[in-house]
Parts: sequence; structure tokens; C-alpha cells
Amino acid sequence: MTVGRLKSRPQFLAVQKGDRLKGPLFLLEFLDRGEPDTPARVGFTVTKRQGNAVERNRMRRRLKEAVRLKGAFAMKPGCDYVVVGRRDVLEAPFSRLVDALEERISKPPRTGRSQKASAPGRKDAK
Repeated sequence: MTVGRLKSRPQFLAVQKGDRLKGPLFLLEFLDRGEPDTPARVGFTVTKRQGNAVERNRMRRRLKEAVRLKGAFAMKPGCDYVVVGRRDVLEAPFSRLVDALEERISKPPRTGRSQKASAPGRKDAK
């Protein structure tokens, strides 16, 4: 399956408005664009908090390879995915990383936003 890439900041920001699936290795954000004829697109990000440039690039390379091997087949056409790496990606066995990514991508989306939006104590929570 062909998977496109998210390249610009507005594309990444648009995906933040979609659903989120949290995990110990990474956070998966996804948004259904409503265009089933177009291929899925994926982007990767690792914050500076996760380590120096060498470590962040290694995390990103591991995530990209996991998507290339298994994750791309589970991606739904017309959806955008952003994989936000966490520090544990460096230490995790690659097979565990691939399995976790495939499981998160194939998981059906929940209705509504993540727990963050409805957390008690937030001003916008009802």
C-alpha cells in the first residue's frame, strides 16, 4: 500500500484535532479527511524533551521502519496519522514496536476526543 507523507506544519496541526491513542512507546494521532480515494498520509515527530538530536533521529527512523514494515497495511485510505515518539522507543525490542504500532493503527476510533479534553478541572470541560 502506498502511504504519503505529512510535510507542513498546518497538516500536522490539523491531525491534532482528530482522535488520539496513547501508549507506552508512542502517541498516535489520526484524522479521517473524508477522502477515501486518496492514500493515507503519515508524519513523525519527536520532541526535544525525549533526548538529543541523535537519539530523536534514531527514534524517528525506528518508527518509520515499523510503519514501512507493518503499519502501512493497516492504515485506512483518506486518513492522516501522526506518530509522536516517546523515549521508550529506543529501548524497546523492534518486534514489540512493530506490534504496538500495528495494534494502535488497526484499533477502531473512539467517539469523541481523548481523555485530555474531558479531564476534570479544565475550564472547557463540562
